Amino acid sequence: MNAQQPTVPSALLPEILEFSPQLLLDDIINYANEAITNTVDALEGFLFRWASEREQRIKEDWDSTQEVEQGLVAFQTLLESHTDIAFDFFETWSLRNIFAIPADLPVVVPHQEHLDLDCPPERETELMTEIDDLRRKVDAQRRLKRLLTRAVRLSTAKRRRSEHRLEQLSFLQAPQVSELMSLPEQYHSIFSAVSSLPPLTPEAVAAFSQSPLADPGKRPWEVSKMGYLDWASKQVLARAQQSDGGAGSSAVGSLVESTAAVAKTEDLRRLMEVSSALENA
Repeated sequence: MNAQQPTVPSALLPEILEFSPQLLLDDIINYANEAITNTVDALEGFLFRWASEREQRIKEDWDSTQEVEQGLVAFQTLLESHTDIAFDFFETWSLRNIFAIPADLPVVVPHQEHLDLDCPPERETELMTEIDDLRRKVDAQRRLKRLLTRAVRLSTAKRRRSEHRLEQLSFLQAPQVSELMSLPEQYHSIFSAVSSLPPLTPEAVAAFSQSPLADPGKRPWEVSKMGYLDWASKQVLARAQQSDGGAGSSAVGSLVESTAAVAKTEDLRRLMEVSSALENA
């Protein structure tokens, strides 16, 4: 007998053939065993009919069922034995001849074409180290991407808050506010003086609200200097209203309306605070 020649490793055959030779041979053997089973099943029906007709014709005390079953079992065992021996030889011969590729035959798998498979172990170790470094870099890039995504969400939320604050201060861009920016220096000094005043306490508010009682024996301009100024201003205002026929009141009303059209008291207070903050900065 000739010595077995070296062949290509069996692990490479499924990759080349795109199926496993052993599985193909197993399927062939299974089909043969299935054919034996179908043959025995068909023969069983025929034999039972034949035995029944023979009993009716001969009319002997003969147990046909037991003998038919024993004969079928022996027949099936004989067929399976010969089939196993035959297909064992067929499987061995197929693996050694049909599905055997000599080791000296230059076989190149399609997806391994133009690849250098004669790589030394040092080069393979170097490539594996490089692959590990690339994996670490990819992982670092993924973490950086998560951090950048989080930073983008935070910056977007801050931008929305800033836009909301800008919308609240949009009244400062009105044309009337630009006119108020040119306020005289005297208003700035008044605002600074008022801002530097201490807060009013309940005792101070109560003291201001309690005005001194006038002496019933004296006329208003004889009580005090403040009383005289109050009496004089009322006299002047009454004479002006009588001489102008109510034009003074309308002039004052129009002045109030024009002032309200420029800005409200709250807007003026905000403007003065912004101006003070800009000067301090």
